[in-house]
Amino acid sequence: MKVILLTILSTVLINNVVLSRFLGLCPFLGVSSKIRTALGMSGAVVFVMAISSLASAIIYNYLLVPFNLAYLKTIVFILVIAALVQLVELILKKYIPALYKSLGVYLPLITTNCAVLGVALTNVQDGLNVGMSVLTGVGTAVGFGVAIVLMAGIREKIEGNDVPRTFRGLPIVLLTAGLMAIAFMGFSALR
Repeated sequence: MKVILLTILSTVLINNVVLSRFLGLCPFLGVSSKIRTALGMSGAVVFVMAISSLASAIIYNYLLVPFNLAYLKTIVFILVIAALVQLVELILKKYIPALYKSLGVYLPLITTNCAVLGVALTNVQDGLNVGMSVLTGVGTAVGFGVAIVLMAGIREKIEGNDVPRTFRGLPIVLLTAGLMAIAFMGFSALR
Protein backbone atom coordinates (compact mmCIF):
# COMPACT_ATOMS: atom_id res chain seq x y z
CA MET A 1 0.00 0.00 0.00
CA LYS A 2 2.89 2.32 0.78
CA VAL A 3 4.35 1.87 -2.72
CA ILE A 4 0.98 2.65 -4.29
CA LEU A 5 0.54 5.86 -2.31
CA LEU A 6 4.11 7.00 -2.97
CA THR A 7 3.75 6.31 -6.68
CA ILE A 8 0.50 8.26 -6.90
CA LEU A 9 1.87 11.15 -4.83
CA SER A 10 5.05 11.22 -6.89
CA THR A 11 3.32 11.23 -10.28
CA VAL A 12 0.59 13.70 -9.33
CA LEU A 13 2.60 16.31 -7.43
CA ILE A 14 6.37 15.81 -7.46
CA ASN A 15 6.88 14.70 -11.07
CA ASN A 16 3.80 16.37 -12.53
CA VAL A 17 3.91 15.67 -16.24
CA VAL A 18 2.93 19.21 -17.24
CA LEU A 19 4.47 21.41 -14.57
CA SER A 20 7.68 19.47 -13.84
CA ARG A 21 8.42 17.59 -17.05
CA PHE A 22 6.72 20.06 -19.41
CA LEU A 23 5.01 17.36 -21.48
CA GLY A 24 1.48 17.76 -22.80
CA LEU A 25 1.58 21.54 -22.99
CA CYS A 26 -0.55 21.81 -26.14
CA PRO A 27 -3.80 20.55 -24.58
CA PHE A 28 -2.81 22.12 -21.25
CA LEU A 29 -2.73 25.58 -22.81
CA GLY A 30 -5.44 25.00 -25.39
CA VAL A 31 -8.20 23.38 -23.36
CA SER A 32 -7.72 25.12 -20.03
CA SER A 33 -9.95 28.11 -20.70
CA LYS A 34 -13.02 26.62 -18.96
CA ILE A 35 -13.19 24.22 -16.01
CA ARG A 36 -15.87 22.05 -17.64
CA THR A 37 -13.76 21.52 -20.75
CA ALA A 38 -10.64 20.90 -18.65
CA LEU A 39 -12.49 18.24 -16.64
CA GLY A 40 -13.63 16.55 -19.85
CA MET A 41 -10.11 16.54 -21.25
CA SER A 42 -8.81 15.23 -17.93
CA GLY A 43 -11.24 12.32 -18.01
CA ALA A 44 -10.30 11.48 -21.58
CA VAL A 45 -6.58 11.61 -20.77
CA VAL A 46 -7.03 9.45 -17.63
CA PHE A 47 -8.85 6.82 -19.68
CA VAL A 48 -6.39 6.87 -22.58
CA MET A 49 -3.29 6.98 -20.38
CA ALA A 50 -4.45 4.18 -18.07
CA ILE A 51 -5.48 1.84 -20.88
CA SER A 52 -2.47 2.70 -23.04
CA SER A 53 -0.13 2.06 -20.10
CA LEU A 54 -1.76 -1.33 -19.60
CA ALA A 55 -1.75 -2.25 -23.29
CA SER A 56 1.77 -0.95 -23.87
CA ALA A 57 3.20 -2.89 -20.92
CA ILE A 58 1.49 -6.11 -22.01
CA ILE A 59 2.49 -5.74 -25.66
CA TYR A 60 6.06 -4.82 -24.78
CA ASN A 61 6.65 -7.50 -22.14
CA TYR A 62 4.79 -10.38 -23.78
CA LEU A 63 5.09 -9.69 -27.50
CA LEU A 64 7.88 -7.32 -28.47
CA VAL A 65 10.61 -8.48 -26.06
CA PRO A 66 10.12 -12.25 -26.55
CA PHE A 67 10.25 -11.86 -30.34
CA ASN A 68 13.19 -9.41 -30.25
CA LEU A 69 11.05 -6.59 -31.63
CA ALA A 70 11.63 -4.10 -28.82
CA TYR A 71 12.93 -1.56 -31.34
CA LEU A 72 9.32 -1.20 -32.61
CA LYS A 73 8.00 0.00 -29.25
CA THR A 74 7.51 3.65 -30.24
CA ILE A 75 5.53 2.83 -33.37
CA VAL A 76 3.45 0.20 -31.59
CA PHE A 77 2.72 2.52 -28.65
CA ILE A 78 1.60 5.30 -31.02
CA LEU A 79 -0.77 2.89 -32.76
CA VAL A 80 -2.21 1.72 -29.42
CA ILE A 81 -2.72 5.32 -28.27
CA ALA A 82 -4.29 6.32 -31.60
CA ALA A 83 -6.77 3.44 -31.40
CA LEU A 84 -7.72 4.36 -27.84
CA VAL A 85 -8.22 8.01 -28.74
CA GLN A 86 -10.51 6.97 -31.60
CA LEU A 87 -12.51 4.92 -29.10
CA VAL A 88 -12.81 7.88 -26.71
CA GLU A 89 -13.79 10.14 -29.60
CA LEU A 90 -16.57 7.78 -30.70
CA ILE A 91 -17.90 7.44 -27.15
CA LEU A 92 -17.92 11.20 -26.55
CA LYS A 93 -19.47 11.93 -29.93
CA LYS A 94 -22.31 9.49 -29.23
CA TYR A 95 -22.97 10.06 -25.51
CA ILE A 96 -21.63 13.54 -24.67
CA PRO A 97 -21.77 15.58 -27.90
CA ALA A 98 -21.46 18.95 -26.13
CA LEU A 99 -18.13 17.93 -24.58
CA TYR A 100 -17.04 16.42 -27.89
CA LYS A 101 -17.65 19.77 -29.62
CA SER A 102 -16.03 21.82 -26.85
CA LEU A 103 -12.84 19.72 -26.94
CA GLY A 104 -12.68 20.22 -30.69
CA VAL A 105 -9.31 19.58 -32.27
CA TYR A 106 -7.66 18.90 -28.91
CA LEU A 107 -9.31 15.50 -28.52
CA PRO A 108 -7.57 13.96 -31.55
CA LEU A 109 -4.38 15.67 -30.37
CA ILE A 110 -4.28 13.26 -27.42
CA THR A 111 -2.90 10.82 -30.01
CA THR A 112 0.18 12.99 -30.38
CA ASN A 113 0.22 14.16 -26.77
CA CYS A 114 3.80 13.58 -25.76
CA ALA A 115 2.70 13.01 -22.16
CA VAL A 116 0.74 9.88 -23.08
CA LEU A 117 3.55 8.46 -25.21
CA GLY A 118 6.14 9.61 -22.68
CA VAL A 119 4.51 7.63 -19.88
CA ALA A 120 4.39 4.45 -21.96
CA LEU A 121 8.04 4.82 -22.98
CA THR A 122 9.20 5.75 -19.47
CA ASN A 123 7.39 2.75 -17.98
CA VAL A 124 9.22 0.44 -20.38
CA GLN A 125 12.54 2.22 -19.86
CA ASP A 126 12.20 1.93 -16.07
CA GLY A 127 11.36 -1.77 -16.37
CA LEU A 128 8.02 -1.47 -14.58
CA ASN A 129 5.71 -4.45 -14.47
CA VAL A 130 2.18 -4.24 -15.84
CA GLY A 131 0.58 -3.23 -12.52
CA MET A 132 3.09 -0.47 -11.79
CA SER A 133 2.81 0.74 -15.39
CA VAL A 134 -0.95 1.18 -15.00
CA LEU A 135 -0.51 2.84 -11.60
CA THR A 136 2.07 5.25 -13.01
CA GLY A 137 -0.16 5.96 -16.00
CA VAL A 138 -3.18 6.72 -13.82
CA GLY A 139 -1.14 8.88 -11.44
CA THR A 140 0.41 10.81 -14.30
CA ALA A 141 -3.00 11.34 -15.90
CA VAL A 142 -4.46 12.54 -12.59
CA GLY A 143 -1.49 14.92 -12.29
CA PHE A 144 -2.25 16.21 -15.78
CA GLY A 145 -5.88 16.64 -14.73
CA VAL A 146 -4.93 18.52 -11.57
CA ALA A 147 -2.71 20.88 -13.54
CA ILE A 148 -5.22 21.58 -16.32
CA VAL A 149 -8.17 22.08 -13.94
CA LEU A 150 -6.12 24.43 -11.73
CA MET A 151 -5.09 26.37 -14.81
CA ALA A 152 -8.70 26.54 -16.01
CA GLY A 153 -9.84 27.86 -12.63
CA ILE A 154 -7.15 30.51 -12.64
CA ARG A 155 -7.94 31.48 -16.23
CA GLU A 156 -11.63 31.87 -15.39
CA LYS A 157 -10.70 34.18 -12.50
CA ILE A 158 -8.25 36.16 -14.63
CA GLU A 159 -10.89 36.63 -17.33
CA GLY A 160 -12.80 39.15 -15.23
CA ASN A 161 -9.73 41.09 -14.10
CA ASP A 162 -8.18 44.18 -15.60
CA VAL A 163 -5.04 42.74 -17.21
CA PRO A 164 -2.69 45.13 -19.04
CA ARG A 165 -3.20 44.91 -22.78
CA THR A 166 0.31 43.54 -23.45
CA PHE A 167 -0.35 40.60 -21.11
CA ARG A 168 -3.83 39.68 -22.40
CA GLY A 169 -4.29 36.30 -24.00
CA LEU A 170 -1.39 33.89 -24.24
CA PRO A 171 1.20 35.99 -22.35
CA ILE A 172 -0.78 35.93 -19.09
CA VAL A 173 -1.49 32.22 -19.58
CA LEU A 174 2.22 31.47 -20.02
CA LEU A 175 3.12 33.62 -17.03
CA THR A 176 0.51 31.78 -14.95
CA ALA A 177 1.82 28.40 -16.12
CA GLY A 178 5.34 29.44 -15.13
CA LEU A 179 4.19 30.49 -11.67
CA MET A 180 2.31 27.21 -11.29
CA ALA A 181 5.45 25.29 -12.27
CA ILE A 182 7.45 27.19 -9.64
CA ALA A 183 4.78 26.39 -7.05
CA PHE A 184 4.82 22.69 -7.96
CA MET A 185 8.62 22.64 -7.61
CA GLY A 186 7.95 23.12 -3.90
CA PHE A 187 6.59 19.57 -3.82
CA SER A 188 10.05 18.25 -4.74
CA ALA A 189 10.93 18.58 -1.04
CA LEU A 190 8.66 15.59 -0.46
CA ARG A 191 11.17 13.24 -2.09
